[in-house]
Amino acid sequence: MKKHGEKRINLKFTVAYDGTGFAGFQRQAAGERTVQGVLEDAFYKLTGEYPKLIAAGRTDAGVHAYGQVINVLTNSGIPVDRWLAALNSKLPQDVVAWQVERVLEEFHARYHAKSKVYQYRVLCRSWPDVLRRNYCLHYPYELDLEPMRKAAAYFRGQNDFAAFAAAGSPVKSTVRNLMRLDITEKGDELIITLKADGFLYKMARNIVGTLLLAGRGKMTPDEVRLVLQEKKRAAAGPPAPPHGLCLVRVDYPPVSVYRSKE
Repeated sequence: MKKHGEKRINLKFTVAYDGTGFAGFQRQAAGERTVQGVLEDAFYKLTGEYPKLIAAGRTDAGVHAYGQVINVLTNSGIPVDRWLAALNSKLPQDVVAWQVERVLEEFHARYHAKSKVYQYRVLCRSWPDVLRRNYCLHYPYELDLEPMRKAAAYFRGQNDFAAFAAAGSPVKSTVRNLMRLDITEKGDELIITLKADGFLYKMARNIVGTLLLAGRGKMTPDEVRLVLQEKKRAAAGPPAPPHGLCLVRVDYPPVSVYRSKE
């Protein structure tokens, strides 16, 4: 039990989830199964509090995460070192909290994030893999990596990504700094890694979909550059399916900025 006069604490969790069975991260008004809903229900079962859960970002339906970050303000007296076992005991098998620390009350998982890292996996062979079907895009077409990498170079840096945001995205600015966009081969997979100070709605998937067109010769690198410059969404490639995408990591300032010393 919480002692009289003891203040609420702010807890920062790192969470992994398999997005296959979820209608995205954010709780939905229609009551679909969401990661936020599952987490908030687990907190309620543990503490009797219905928390205001803040996440670093909102992943779409079918998108996975290894390093999603959330923070929760709680009056619970559960010791910090027991929170992982306690919370995981109330969570389904497709969601796991794997790191926790107490942070300053003003810490905000979304607003204090410096950058996010996503990875998109593409299975490049003629036949699918039943064990990877929920985590890789099966792409049975021949891909030329040279034009893909040339096109990727145009995305890096600070750009207006209006052409790669879903229509109607409610944001003040579509300018983002894409710090990293790498394409690497690992066995029969392509791993496309994207790191930015922020991502617009479906931005990562739209970039990947456009790069795949460049790899198939359906767009030249210069055409990709023009799409970026002209900011016309209809000229870019279709979004890659969600199941190949995973939120790998969210980066924050040095821990001294936000970690509680209590």
